Formats: sequence, C-alpha cells, structure tokens
Amino acid sequence: MRKVSDTIARLRALRAQQNRHPVSFTSVDRLSTLENFGSNPGGLRARYYRPDDLAEGAPLVVILHGCTQNAVGYDYHSGWSQLAQQIGFGLLYPEQQRANNPNLCFNWFLPGDTARDRGEVHSIRQMIETMVITYGLDRQQIFVTGLSAGGAMAAAMLATYPEVFAGGGIIA
Repeated sequence: MRKVSDTIARLRALRAQQNRHPVSFTSVDRLSTLENFGSNPGGLRARYYRPDDLAEGAPLVVILHGCTQNAVGYDYHSGWSQLAQQIGFGLLYPEQQRANNPNLCFNWFLPGDTARDRGEVHSIRQMIETMVITYGLDRQQIFVTGLSAGGAMAAAMLATYPEVFAGGGIIA
C-alpha cells in the first residue's frame, strides 16, 4: 500500500504537468433558452437546439443530462446538436437547477416529481408541448433519452406519459 506522502507527491507532479499543458473543458453553447413553456411545477430550465433549416413535421429528441451535468456540457460532449443539424431533427434539453437538487440530478426518486401532471415530469411535458406547437414538430416522432439520473427520468417520462413518446433510450 502506498504512503499518503507518495500519493501527495504524485498528485503534485500531475498538477504541475497540467499547469504546463492546460486542458480546456470550455463548451460551445449551441443551445437556445425556451421561455414561457407553462407553469413549470418542477422548476426546470428548458434549452433547445433547432437547425436553421428544420422542416415542419421533423422529429423531436428530448435529452436528459446526468448528475453534476448541464445541457450545454452534455450537448457539447455528446454531439447531439451536430447530429441534429446533419439529419434534421429538433432537440429539447430539460435542465435541472441547483435549487431543486444540489447535485443537479433530476429528482426521479421523488414521487412528487414523477407523478403524472406533477413536478419535474409535468415541466418536461410542458416543454415538449411548447416545442411541438412553436416549431411544428411531429407528435408521432418524439423520443426521449437520458444518461444516469437523466436515464432514470427518461424511464419516468416513458412510464408517466407513454402516449407522448415513439420510443426512448436509457444510458447507464
């Protein structure tokens, strides 16, 4: 077993190396903010991406980030907006707020946030409805995916509003 002093020395060396060759984790914000999407009982923020030439009747993919993440970072590192631009579909990124959960996790484990027409699931449903109406998206082609806690919330959305989604995918 290593001594604490050895671990500290290794960490110092790693930090010194990183200071010489800094890595940028800056994300490019390609997302817009969706305003006035309803009563928002879950207190979430809504971000979205819409390709400039998006055809009426295009699909919508709802993307739910994991704990400690946000919409911009998840979009940047996953490449969803680049794919949406190439293929032609809209993206909706519900985003958790620290006031709701200090770790920015969706509250998939709270009954008040996962019951139909209540809390966070209802906020997400309101966002979807606003996107469909505002941008003329196809109600028959709405999909949901999520990572980690976002995956659990994607499962909650599929269970709570099965009539809304054509399909879904849960990651981890």
